[in-house]
Amino acid sequence: MSKLLFYSGVSFLWLVVFVQSQVIGQPSELTREFISPVRVLWQSGNIANTEQLLKPGNGQADLTNASICVLKNEGEARSSILLDFGKELQGGLEIVTGMWSPGNTPRTIRVRFGESASEAMAEIGEKGATNDHAIRDLHLQLPWLGKAQVGESGFRFVRIDLLDADAELHLKEVRAIFTYRDIPYLGSFNSSDERLNKIWQTGAYTVHLNMQEYLWDGIKRDRLVWVGDLHPEVSTVNTVFGYNEVVPKSLDLARDVTPLPGWMSGISTYSMWWIILHHDWYMHHADLAYLKEQQPYLSALVKQIVSKIGPDGKEMMDGNRFLDWPSSEDPAAIHAGLQAMTIWSLSTAAKLAVILNDDETRRTAEEAVSRLKKYTPDMGQSKQAAALMSLTDLVPASDANTVLAAGGAKNFSTFYGYYMLQAMAKAGNYQGALDVIRNYWGAMLDLGATTFWEDFNLDWLPNAGRIDELVPAGKKDIHGDYGDYCYVGFRHSFCHGWASGPTSWLTEHVLGIRVTKPGCREISITPHLGDLEYAEGTFPTPYGVVKVKHTKQANGQIKSEVDGPKEVKIIR
Repeated sequence: MSKLLFYSGVSFLWLVVFVQSQVIGQPSELTREFISPVRVLWQSGNIANTEQLLKPGNGQADLTNASICVLKNEGEARSSILLDFGKELQGGLEIVTGMWSPGNTPRTIRVRFGESASEAMAEIGEKGATNDHAIRDLHLQLPWLGKAQVGESGFRFVRIDLLDADAELHLKEVRAIFTYRDIPYLGSFNSSDERLNKIWQTGAYTVHLNMQEYLWDGIKRDRLVWVGDLHPEVSTVNTVFGYNEVVPKSLDLARDVTPLPGWMSGISTYSMWWIILHHDWYMHHADLAYLKEQQPYLSALVKQIVSKIGPDGKEMMDGNRFLDWPSSEDPAAIHAGLQAMTIWSLSTAAKLAVILNDDETRRTAEEAVSRLKKYTPDMGQSKQAAALMSLTDLVPASDANTVLAAGGAKNFSTFYGYYMLQAMAKAGNYQGALDVIRNYWGAMLDLGATTFWEDFNLDWLPNAGRIDELVPAGKKDIHGDYGDYCYVGFRHSFCHGWASGPTSWLTEHVLGIRVTKPGCREISITPHLGDLEYAEGTFPTPYGVVKVKHTKQANGQIKSEVDGPKEVKIIR
């Protein structure tokens, strides 16, 4: 009896059950999609039929060898090609090969991934180019008439070099393996300013790419759960996607890998952000059972934070004293910011303690906040310190706005820019905030960005080339020539979730949607259009989306149309 016959019918079903019972797997939460390049940006050497690589593929080698891009090396000369996939992606590369001759010897290639065209052209070590966290520069053997998949990084551009002397390489397909969560964009924003619309969408896409197995800071570097980065990211998740399990999964990871008395990521403010994040998450989703799971850690963390407050009400945090990178060499700004962050986190912890009926933690937190507020540090001209001190009522919002509005977007940062915008809104400077969003985040789009960057400085703009072109002679390389601290040159992440602040800010302040009771049971809507003629959009709640449309009338008054689920009380 043949094996084929034996495995038919009932016997085959038994085999399937047996195999399934022996294999314990973990299904992926992610989807893979294959993306063809949109253009050949550069090529060198003897290359024919490059347009083949721009056609949709099927992932299958075939015997016809009819539609093939051919790279040919003559002697030691090498043939190379640079592909543009049109937008930032997270994932790898699939290469389908044809039949070269003579023989069927594998071909050796070099693959370089880049978030900018210039990064994909760089050597390791050149202007900060690195293989840290994700291998972006590697050698690979390709089979004759076969397929290979390689790489795991954030990228838009891929350079391929044929390394073998006197050899041909036949390429049927070169496709990006786009790896992402297949989830709907429930939130939306549309206005009379297309620049703002694109900024909102770019922030949403930036965070979406970082929603991998966990909620990462960046898809090229560092691909880690940094809790400070999570706060702007989770604000965007709540605004765009609503509930997603990647958030509690990431918050729990940060807690579980940080036994007290450690600080999350070694940074005291990051443990403070963990507290604030849990309150934000509860307000949007009202998962009391999940919040109760945090109570033991929360109460112990509150005691630890309180123990770092001096008798004069001054914070004395140990660990890494960090707000964001641009403020990291300003001890006075860091102290002022830490004072505010300590107040913010303990005030938030007291609110959580009320929900959890934890009177001891509430009293501990409230008493500490009372002591902290008796001391007001000097914010100087630091926009980071001014923002945090305004948001925690250590200084009047108008005083902070004077610092924040000075020079427009000058000295903004992609991370703390979110809190600077929030503080400007608190002072009623909505128009100033809109102008900053257009000038600062919009400048990245003008340079070819499809996601927002780890950091950006308006001082980089003069004579800068775009990231989607090879840098012309006499121009500055916006990627390779700039950056600082841990993000020098090409090490700089060009898809960083903490830079997504305008997405949630535009929904909260222009559309005017703010959650006022846990689980979105109550939402207030107070639009601020500034110079916009109209703004409309949607906002996800556990009961469905809230829809709003605001139109400025001839007399300057705003006409609002609002629709939402019956479970959501809307205050206007």
